[in-house]
Amino acid sequence: MDPEILVDELASERTAFFEALESVADESMITPGLVGEWSGRDLIAHVGYWIGHATELIHEVEQGRIDEVGADQPPTDEVNATVARIARTTDVETVRRREAASFDALVERMRAMDPALLALTLPDGASVAQGLREDGAEHYHEHTQELRSALSQPTDA
Repeated sequence: MDPEILVDELASERTAFFEALESVADESMITPGLVGEWSGRDLIAHVGYWIGHATELIHEVEQGRIDEVGADQPPTDEVNATVARIARTTDVETVRRREAASFDALVERMRAMDPALLALTLPDGASVAQGLREDGAEHYHEHTQELRSALSQPTDA
C-alpha cells in the first residue's frame, strides 16, 4: 500500500469534519452538549489528540517497538475525558492550531515512512495501515457524522 492513499483519505475526512464544524454556532463551539457532552472545541481537541496518537504509532513501529504499541496506555474513556478537560481551559484558536500541527506532523510522517511498515500486524491484530485509519480518517469521519446528525436535529424553542 502507498502511504499517500492514507494521506488522501485523512485530508479528505479532515476537510469534511471542518466543513461540518462551519455550521456550528459560536456558542456551541465552547459549550458542552453539541455532541453528547462535547462542544465543538472538545471535538477538535479530541481528533487532534488521536491524530497525535497515530503519529506515535508510526514512531513506535519505525523504532522496532511494534510489540509495545498500546501497552501501558490508559483506558480510552479516561484519555478522552482528560483531553476534553484540557480543551475546556483552552481557547478555540489554540485548540485549532494544536490539531493542525498534529495533522501536519502525521501527514509528514506518513509520507516519509517505509510503505512496507503499513502491512505489519499490531498487537491488537490490526495492520499498521488500519491503525492509522482508525485514529485518522475513520475517526474524523465518525465525528463528522455525529456533527451532521446533531446539526440536523431540531432545536428546542
